[in-house]
Amino acid sequence: MLIDLSYWEKESFLNYDVIIIGSGIVGLNAAIHLKKSVPSLKIMILERGLFPAGASTKNAGFACFGSISELIVQEETCGPEQLASLIERRWKGLLKLRNLLGDKTIDYQCLGGYELFKQEHHFLADTCVSKIEHYNYLINDIIGSNAFSISNNKIKAFGFESIETLIENRYEAQIDSGKMMFALIQYAQQLGISIFNNFTVDCIEEESNGSRLITKNGNFFCKRLIVTTNAFIKDLYPDIDINPGRGQVLITKPIKDLKIAGTFHYDKGYYYFRNIKNRILLGGGRNLNFKAEETTAFGQTEPVQSALEQLLKEVILPTTKYEIDYRWSGIMAFGKTLEPLIEEIKPNIFCATRCNGMGVAIGAQTGEDVANLLLKSL
Repeated sequence: MLIDLSYWEKESFLNYDVIIIGSGIVGLNAAIHLKKSVPSLKIMILERGLFPAGASTKNAGFACFGSISELIVQEETCGPEQLASLIERRWKGLLKLRNLLGDKTIDYQCLGGYELFKQEHHFLADTCVSKIEHYNYLINDIIGSNAFSISNNKIKAFGFESIETLIENRYEAQIDSGKMMFALIQYAQQLGISIFNNFTVDCIEEESNGSRLITKNGNFFCKRLIVTTNAFIKDLYPDIDINPGRGQVLITKPIKDLKIAGTFHYDKGYYYFRNIKNRILLGGGRNLNFKAEETTAFGQTEPVQSALEQLLKEVILPTTKYEIDYRWSGIMAFGKTLEPLIEEIKPNIFCATRCNGMGVAIGAQTGEDVANLLLKSL
């Protein structure tokens, strides 16, 4: 506990109606919805990092709801009706985010999304092509007509080599994740929501009238608590049924006359890339060793980085000179079920986690959902 605290500090800085742990997409949207619903609530967000840690500022900025190969796997898990419900949740979540901040603010660009298939993956490609009509019908009333189509005529235009099949999703878009998160933080602060950075919650002590959060920089009390730290929730509640998943990313230096435009998925979505200001941002490779990437430790591994560089050299930029500028990683959370985990895990303690790699799409809706769950308890 901090020493020599004044009366004013104890009264004004340590006690809240609601504390949210985690200032990512979910946590900020939860705080914003709570404050707009009940302006009198005193709300504070505690964030372990200088910037939002996890994946919110480290993702690729895909405004997507799933490539066909991903949807096939998901449908096998949950069935067509539940999959349609999940896609609707993702689409409405994107609309909510866009309506809250504005397309210009987050640099929303609907340039289309593409799934690539090499010749040796012809069986998967044929399976996905055969499912185009099925998924167009499934999402017609949710998103719009004829979302998916074959676009092999664009393979040469993008400069790809060894790619035989290209499936386009004309409703997929991209955003600037940094601009989005900066705008969300500003929005929350303008509403009067406090955000304290570089505060790691070491433990939570449950009391009769609320929760006390123990940190190395001071202890905070709140009547109600929301934990939105995604995979890092296991540091506080180890029994939560989720697994972390690290996503490794690299980015090139600017490339003159870069032909690639849009968002791209490869190998069942385990690899993904896009053009950002004439750079290639490329991430993925978690499927090379799921166990090794099932970690909350940031960093890179040689096998994944080699696979990314090979894909960059042989498929994405086979005839173009480039230099890799730098690399980073983000931490996602996955579970056996595809829906996010939103529930009251203990009296007046709520959680919103397990975005399953779809945080951009479902973060805003997930934050609002956990806020509404808390509002019912007021």
